[in-house]
Amino acid sequence: MEEQKTRILGIDPGTNVLGFAIIDADKKNIRVIEIGVVTFAHVGDEQTVKLRYIFEQVQDLIRQYQPTQMAIEQPFFGKNAQSMLKLGRAQGVAIAAGMVNNLATSEYLPKKIKSAVTGNGNASKAQVAGMLENILKMKFSEKYFDATDALAAALCHWYQSSSGGALKGAKSYTGW
Repeated sequence: MEEQKTRILGIDPGTNVLGFAIIDADKKNIRVIEIGVVTFAHVGDEQTVKLRYIFEQVQDLIRQYQPTQMAIEQPFFGKNAQSMLKLGRAQGVAIAAGMVNNLATSEYLPKKIKSAVTGNGNASKAQVAGMLENILKMKFSEKYFDATDALAAALCHWYQSSSGGALKGAKSYTGW
């Protein structure tokens, strides 16, 4: 009898580029189904138009790949409050797209994701991508760093949920 696979959609939200990755995982294997980016340059600078586009694109990914869970990177506060607000809105509409499709959704801080994948919460995007290449035996281009961040979020979620850790360090939106 074949073991049940879990399909996870990883999201690295952004207002200019959104990274995504779809993985199938079971106790023995993690397989990358798809990895990529969605860009928003063609939709203009109007925030509401971008947010609608993010919502629609995430819904399309959910419909196409039928994940059962979503892991999303939580925005962190840097120096620019406006950037944080924009990222939070992008994350919110991505979460809403998951919720309207009954997708169990968890968010993780960037340090948690980096630590889960590399063992170092302060790892660079290049280090995260390099460790993912090592773990998954795949090559990733620099132009896909937003996508590898999404892949790292999905992998972090799998590690947390499959280790019996009951999603330690995650905020879950399944119980709202």
